[in-house]
Amino acid sequence: MAVKGLGEIDQQYDGSDLKIAIVHARWNATIIKALVDGAVKRMLELGVKKENIYIETVPGSFELPFATKQYVAKLEKTKGVKIDAIIPIGVLIKGSTMHFEYICDSTTHALMRLNETLSIPVIFGVLTVLTEEQAEVRAGLKPGLHNHGEDWGAAAVEMATKFGKF
Repeated sequence: MAVKGLGEIDQQYDGSDLKIAIVHARWNATIIKALVDGAVKRMLELGVKKENIYIETVPGSFELPFATKQYVAKLEKTKGVKIDAIIPIGVLIKGSTMHFEYICDSTTHALMRLNETLSIPVIFGVLTVLTEEQAEVRAGLKPGLHNHGEDWGAAAVEMATKFGKF
């Protein structure tokens, strides 16, 4: 089963002056690592400097909205860094209870609202899947499959370049 991503972007975006953050959950660490690595790899390919990629961890996906907002503020206040885009990354895998539905719904809506309140692109980097195998496929952990983290990295650069700096 091939999972397709965004593919090649029409225009080559120059990310050399961008500062992009990633906040990621620690649950499902192997999958998360692959997704974060994919996002970083793609941003570097699009010119974002390694020293301008900021990464923070949080316990789980439910914590992503709060941490996303706070991390942007923390970087600006403590380091004087104005973030151009942020990618919250998490993995939610369906279990046998309603926990999955509640966390997916609340996390998705909270992250969506951050696009309005933060006034920077917040890229939705949360996999919501039914099985661990589906998550592994989307993280590119099976040979020949696509890593969605790469799409999130490309989306962050594109959105920050098009809409982030005025």
